[in-house]
Amino acid sequence: MNNLISLRDGAPRIVTDDPWVLSRDGETTEQQPLILPLARWSERQEAGAQTRCDGLLLSPDDEPLDLQPWLAVLPLIAIDFPSFRDGRGYSQAYLLRTRLGWRGELRAVGDVLRDQLAHMRQCGFDSFAVREDKPVHDALKGLAGMSVQYGRSVIEPRPLFRRRSL
Repeated sequence: MNNLISLRDGAPRIVTDDPWVLSRDGETTEQQPLILPLARWSERQEAGAQTRCDGLLLSPDDEPLDLQPWLAVLPLIAIDFPSFRDGRGYSQAYLLRTRLGWRGELRAVGDVLRDQLAHMRQCGFDSFAVREDKPVHDALKGLAGMSVQYGRSVIEPRPLFRRRSL
């Protein structure tokens, strides 16, 4: 995947050697680790395909709660943003990180733009596949974001008024 930014120890870096291949149509001809749509990924699990551990692509209509039985073995979940105007992926990420306690790599894919990155980070994403027609070096600036968030997030669950020192 080109234009990939990953957070390692809280610091963003551009990834040049990403092994994952996003297969939106579910084709499995690659020998590299695949990120498969939920329907195709489920078929492979039911068929017992354990040749490698595939990642999962969640579309906005998929329900993260249905993944509970497999969260322990999933190495990567990619959440699709078909349009920058579609915010359902933020809710899916927050649910995976908070209620379900999932700690694997959570990647934003699709129509991912610089202006969204700081908020995506607050929701629990730790890698971002920035849209191909946008410069990845410019997108890094989007992770600088705001220095203080008022509300709670995955990174800081206490709202600002609870963080004040007396």
